[in-house]
Amino acid sequence: MSETLEYAPTDREQSFLSTVEDTRHERNIINSLAPFLDERAPEDMRGLYTSNELIQLRVLKGTERDVEKRMPVKITRHYFELAKSSAPIRRIVKADPEETQDLAGSEDPGFQMDYSPVEGMLHKYEMGLLYVVSTCSAHCRFCYREELIARKEITRQDGTVAKKGLAAIPEVTAYIGRFNAEVAANGGRHPVCGREKLREVLMSGGDPMVLNNSKIAAWLAALAEAGVESIRIGTKEMAFYPERFDEAFVSMLDRFHESYPEVGLHIVVHFEHPDEFLAKDADGQYVRNPTGFLQWVPATGAAMRRLVQRGWLSIENQSPIIKGINDDPDALRILQREFKRAGGENHYFFCGRDIVAYRSFNVPMERAWHILNESQKGLSGIENHARLSITHYKGKTEVNAVTNTPIPGLAGSENGVVIFKILRNAGNAADRGKVCIVGRNPEALWFDGYDDRVLYDEAGLYTYSRVKSARVTHAAPSPGCR
Repeated sequence: MSETLEYAPTDREQSFLSTVEDTRHERNIINSLAPFLDERAPEDMRGLYTSNELIQLRVLKGTERDVEKRMPVKITRHYFELAKSSAPIRRIVKADPEETQDLAGSEDPGFQMDYSPVEGMLHKYEMGLLYVVSTCSAHCRFCYREELIARKEITRQDGTVAKKGLAAIPEVTAYIGRFNAEVAANGGRHPVCGREKLREVLMSGGDPMVLNNSKIAAWLAALAEAGVESIRIGTKEMAFYPERFDEAFVSMLDRFHESYPEVGLHIVVHFEHPDEFLAKDADGQYVRNPTGFLQWVPATGAAMRRLVQRGWLSIENQSPIIKGINDDPDALRILQREFKRAGGENHYFFCGRDIVAYRSFNVPMERAWHILNESQKGLSGIENHARLSITHYKGKTEVNAVTNTPIPGLAGSENGVVIFKILRNAGNAADRGKVCIVGRNPEALWFDGYDDRVLYDEAGLYTYSRVKSARVTHAAPSPGCR
C-alpha cells in the first residue's frame, strides 16, 4: 500500500488563501435525460427534445446503445437559452441516437495513461496536465474526455482496469519536486528521458471552473510553490455559465498575481461556434451596434472584459472542428475575428480524436484543413494564428498542408498529398518539425486512414511503438519518465 502524502502550505500560500472569497452560483442544471423523458424539466426547457427524439432515446435506455452510457447528458439554463436560436449549440449538448450507431474508438485516446506518473496527472512535453475534477457545468457530446466524464473503467498498460482518478496536491507537487530536482542535478536535462524541467501545468478535467475559488486558489498556490512557471486553466465555463467569472473570481486571480508575480497565468476557453458568445435578435441574426460591430451576449461579454482587462493574464481559445457544429468556414471566420477583437488569442483548432464513437463527430482530416484554411482567407495576420492540430500518440501533430496536384517523381502522390508536421513530442522535443507525407484519402477521419498511403515519414508517425508505462508509486525515488 502506498504512503499517503501530506501537504503543508507555506506562509505565503496561507496569506494568499486567506484573501479568497467563495461565491454561490446557481447554474440551474438539468442533469441526465430523465427530466426530459419524465417531463420533470422546467416546462419551457422540455422543447429541447422533440417527442420523436425522446421516443428514440427511451428505446435505447439500458441497451448497449444507451447514449448516456457513453456520455451523460447535462445542460445549464444559460446554454439552453443560447440553444433555442442555434442549431450548432443544440448539436453540442443534445444526445442523438446516432452517437452509438458505431462505438469504435479508443477508451484511452492517445494512450494518455502511458504518460501518467501519478494518479490524475499526465506528464507530456514540458507540461503537466491535471484532472482536477471529473465533470463540467454541461457536457459536450463529442467530449475528448468522455471516458473521464462518464467515469468509465479503462484498461491501463499494466493490465489493471480502473476509472481514471483525480489529481491531488500532495502527490502532484511531490512529483514535480522530484522530477525538477533530478533535472537540476543533471545540468538541466533529466538523466533518463532528457526532458527539461516541468515548468508548465494545465488544470483540466472536467472543468476546473466548476470548483469553488478556494479550491482553484489552492491549486494555483501549490503549483507556484512547487516551482511551476506557467499555469493554464482550461475551461468551457465561459460558454456554459459566464457568470462564474465574477468579481470574486478575478479578485482571487489579482491576489494570486500579487503573491506570485513571476508565474504566468493563462485562461484557455473553448468556444466551438460564435453563437456561443454573440448576441442574436428575435430573427436569429447577430446583433450589431449603431457603428456596425457585432455584440456579445451580455453576461459573456462582461466576463471576457473582466479577464482581458488584466494585462498579465492571457485569454486563448481552442476548439475541435466537429461535424454539424463548426464545419463551416464562415462560422470559424467570425469566431476567430470576433474573439481576437475582444482581446483574446486564437490558439488551436483540432481534428477530432479517436474517442469512442468518433465517427459520429469527426470531420475528415483533409476537409477540416480546407475549412480552416478557407476561414482564414478573410482574416488579418494577427487574427489567423490558429493552426490545425491532431493528437497523434507521439504528440501534437499539425495538418500542415493538403495539395491537389501530384509531386513530380513521387509515386503515390497522383491525387495530391497531406503533409503532417510534429509540433510537440509527448516524450521530448527531439522530433519537433519533422514531417510525414501521405497520399490523400478524403474519407480519412484518423491517422489509420492513411496506413496504406505513407510516402515519406521522417516523423515516425507510422512506425510508432508505445512507450513503457510511466506510473510509479508515491514513494518511488525516481519519477519514472522516459
